[in-house]
Amino acid sequence: MFTEKQLDRYADVLIWGLTKARTGKFKKGDIISVRFNLSALRLAEILQEKIIDMGMNPVVRMLFTPAMERTFFGKGNDSQLVFEPPGERMLCRKLNGSIYLNAPDSLTHLQKVNPANIAKTAIARKSIRDILMKREEIGGFGWTLCSLTTPQLAKHARLSLKEYTAQIVKACYLDKKDAAAEWDKTFNNAIEIKKWLNGLKIKEYHVESKNIDLKIVHGEKRRWIGISGHNIPSFELFISPDWRGTEGVFYANQPSYRSGNYVEGVRLEFKKGIAVKINAEKGNSFTRQQLEMDAGAKKLGEFSLTDKRFSKIDKFMADTLFDENFGGKFGNCHVAVGSSYSDTFKGNPSTLTAKTKKELGFNDSALHWDLVNTEEKRVSAMLTNGKKILIYEKGKFAY
Repeated sequence: MFTEKQLDRYADVLIWGLTKARTGKFKKGDIISVRFNLSALRLAEILQEKIIDMGMNPVVRMLFTPAMERTFFGKGNDSQLVFEPPGERMLCRKLNGSIYLNAPDSLTHLQKVNPANIAKTAIARKSIRDILMKREEIGGFGWTLCSLTTPQLAKHARLSLKEYTAQIVKACYLDKKDAAAEWDKTFNNAIEIKKWLNGLKIKEYHVESKNIDLKIVHGEKRRWIGISGHNIPSFELFISPDWRGTEGVFYANQPSYRSGNYVEGVRLEFKKGIAVKINAEKGNSFTRQQLEMDAGAKKLGEFSLTDKRFSKIDKFMADTLFDENFGGKFGNCHVAVGSSYSDTFKGNPSTLTAKTKKELGFNDSALHWDLVNTEEKRVSAMLTNGKKILIYEKGKFAY
């Protein structure tokens, strides 16, 4: 597990990420939410102290334990599933930052819970997330998150606790004296690739691998972003494309755990932007129900590529935060079905309205599910002048 020194460095990195993720500047008196699982208690304590020392106000909340979550989704009636605690909306309108510490003590405790109950809660809470998204667009809010080692994560990743912790330590530079400075280097190295991608006049992308043949439309007024401080670690560069132009097949060879369910081998076939064929080798019923959550759940919200030169993650971690940033031999490509990210808008996100988002093909949904492929692949870009160029191959950007 982590040493006290590593946890202190982790906290410094999260403060770095929170600062980078917000377009506005933090100041004394700002309100910062720290949400954590019980196994992340010590890191939450360290963060609370650092936030207080910075002159800001931490709002510290422990999340449901697995037993609490199973009781809530298993026994809660319709009114309880959509219940909103008094003051929740007001707090979200005042929050300036949020740090989420993921340290699950179970990954499978919701297996026997009706997925429809989970969906009801997700849909009910979407309006809260919309408030925070709008605050982020105007520079009033920023967020970041991380994961810590737990016995259950290590077990499902088929790693020892020592091996699992070692992956996080090297991925987040916790073995470096100044971990935040190391993140600054990675942040700056990615700038050049993003400048290159955003300088190309791209019409659409073609992703090809053993099991993928997918075309994705770049969309108007889009920009590549990533390594922005939002996730620790984060090595991916991504856009939220115009969902209406998605055609072909995507296959996720990387398994995932979602809402207590194990899913493997998800295959999606898109036509006119909508997943018309949905299959999973394991967790098929759950996968289909997730993509029925709402009208946007079968549409693309994100297209992402990770360069293996950035990421040191080379093991399956049973945690999307790490798995979507997998480096390994061939890097990774992942898509997300569901909600899109407005900060990929090439302009001032605060000017976006629900109407303009719809007109530009930004997807809207209560779902956001990252599906990862680590196969060897080629990604080509068709430019607006008709020229086709290679932008990604053998796990690296062609820059």
